[in-house]
Formats: sequence, C-alpha cells, structure tokens
Amino acid sequence: MIERVILYFTLFVALVFAVMPLPELVQAYRPDWLLLVVAYWGLALPHRVNVGTAFTMGLMLDVLKGSVLGANALAMSVIIYVVALQFQKIRNFSVWQQAIIIALLSLMAKLFEYWMTYLAIDVDFDREQLWAVLINFILWPWVFFLMRRIRRHFRIR
Repeated sequence: MIERVILYFTLFVALVFAVMPLPELVQAYRPDWLLLVVAYWGLALPHRVNVGTAFTMGLMLDVLKGSVLGANALAMSVIIYVVALQFQKIRNFSVWQQAIIIALLSLMAKLFEYWMTYLAIDVDFDREQLWAVLINFILWPWVFFLMRRIRRHFRIR
C-alpha cells in the first residue's frame, strides 16, 4: 500500500514541477520532469508503470498546461512503450549511457508534441525547446540516483 502511495506521490511531484511557473528567461530550459520520473519508474518497475500510466500522466499534463489534448499523452505513451520494450537492455547500461537514451527519447517526445500541436493548430517549431533535451541529459543521473534511493528506502518492488 505505502509503495503505491510513494510511487504516485513522486509522479504527482513531477507533475507539479512540470507546470510550475518559471520566469520567461528560463522557460526554454525547463526539464521534462514528468518524462524523467515516468521513464525511471518504467525502467525500475515495468510491471507497475506502463503505457497506461504514461498516457494518464500525459493527459493530466495536457489538461494542466492547456496544450492540445493528447499531445503529451501520445508522446509519453510512445516513450514508455520504447522503454518497456528495451528495459532489460537499458538497465544494464551505465547511467551516462542511459542519459543519452533518455535525451534521445526526450527529443522524440518533443517532436511528437510538436507534430500533434502542428496537426491541431498551425504553429512554428520553436528550437529553444530543444534546450530541455540537453537539460534532461544532464539531470538524468541525479534523478536516477534520487529515485533509486527513494525506491530502496521505501522498498518499492
């Protein structure tokens, strides 16, 4: 019981960080907190956090951000699907190799979000959003070790 509460609490905190207002100057550098946390749980507990969880969290993010409904949900679902398919291989990589994979998946998520938004409303691609991919790469080791510590402390399996 406590394991589920902790797991959903970490997802909730990541969701709050994802929609927390930031100054306009650093808005482009906002990491994809929800993607990082969902990707970690997808790697650590693929039997608990799956495509359905990612879709639900992406849909919640769409609603909270006021973006095109389903854009983040599709991106998160595809990312977690890829993680779920290859979780045993990704787990065996070093943390920095995992960071590269997370950065590539984050880039794919950004492109999916843009594509879905472009199909719904005609928007131009903002290259400044790609800074988040670099920030995700840099933050992955810290997110990984923090989440692993939480998982081990509360014995979440």
